[in-house]
Amino acid sequence: MTPELTALTLAALLQVVQFMLMAVPVNLELGPAKTMSPRDPAQMGGAMIDQINPKTGRLVRALNNHFEGLILFGIACTVITVSGQSTSLTATCAWVYLAARIAYVPAYYFGLVPWRSVIWAVGFGATTLMLLAALV
Repeated sequence: MTPELTALTLAALLQVVQFMLMAVPVNLELGPAKTMSPRDPAQMGGAMIDQINPKTGRLVRALNNHFEGLILFGIACTVITVSGQSTSLTATCAWVYLAARIAYVPAYYFGLVPWRSVIWAVGFGATTLMLLAALV
């Protein structure tokens, strides 16, 4: 397996961990009647995000942000691997992305401004560099 695919697999496992970190407090705060429902705002007494602790809300948003980032990163890893263009640069970018995503969760949870955005930009930049490397 290429280093990029290894980093992608670990990033997917990070997504699983993030889901658990988010799901446990959401379920504790809202209870199973709400979390197992269709989550229609009218039936829940408003939007779910408005009914949970602000830090739990940050975990929800961090998870959603990782879903968004993982799409581009997955594309970058796939293109690099399928085209046989894995290099030390693309491998380094993949590991930088993963490290940034790991750092992003506590940075978001604790509301570290501006570091959360800086960490996000590092991961996004690493992914972008991988995509550009695939075109060279």
